[in-house]
Amino acid sequence: MLYIIGLGLNVDGISTYGLEVVKKCKKVYLENYTVDFPYSMQELIDKLGKKFELADREFVESFEIIDEAGKKDVALLVYGSPFFATTHIALIQEAKASELRYKVIYNASVFDALGETGLQLYKFGKISSMPMWKKNYEPDSFMDIVKENESINAHSLILIDPGMTIDNTIIQLEKTAKNKGVKLGKLIVCQALGTRHRKILYRDFSELKKFSNVKSPYCIIIPGKLHFLEKEMLENYEEKD
Repeated sequence: MLYIIGLGLNVDGISTYGLEVVKKCKKVYLENYTVDFPYSMQELIDKLGKKFELADREFVESFEIIDEAGKKDVALLVYGSPFFATTHIALIQEAKASELRYKVIYNASVFDALGETGLQLYKFGKISSMPMWKKNYEPDSFMDIVKENESINAHSLILIDPGMTIDNTIIQLEKTAKNKGVKLGKLIVCQALGTRHRKILYRDFSELKKFSNVKSPYCIIIPGKLHFLEKEMLENYEEKD
């Protein structure tokens, strides 16, 4: 049987049920390519009381885990909530096609934690991801989604690829916005929500460029039209940090 288990946002976030399942599984994998973890692997091992193997994108997308779960109980641990990444939906589709029994154990995702900013979650538009640019590879379609959200006054959440520093993110954001004709005003940076390292910054983009003390994992929010209650809450995060 295959179990896909959400870890939540901090090292203590796994549910009691999820922890029980992990302990009984013959094999445990940790998906490690969609996020920079806000804790060490040893901390997670100590929490689980069990060792695990790291599962990179190639392994997960190969569906080898489906074959393995046909012979014994296997758990795939996912940071946050299991279905925040489409890779894990594909796993379920393959499990169904293979007539493999599976169970999903849900948990909190970064989207749940965004409520702490004061923004109303139902006012968010499509979510986009900013990939790390490489030589001759500068994808900027995430800004098209931002423009689409702006057209309906919706907030835009931009997820940041693992390994990207805030300096790289700001450079890519500024260049893409200029190319796409998007004006960058006040933005929100959310660092390690749900953990003791949690930080929320609400800054004008010109001021944000001076910041370099933002650690992974983090995400960027470009607010749409603000309700007065949202505006009042965001003002709490304008303090120097």
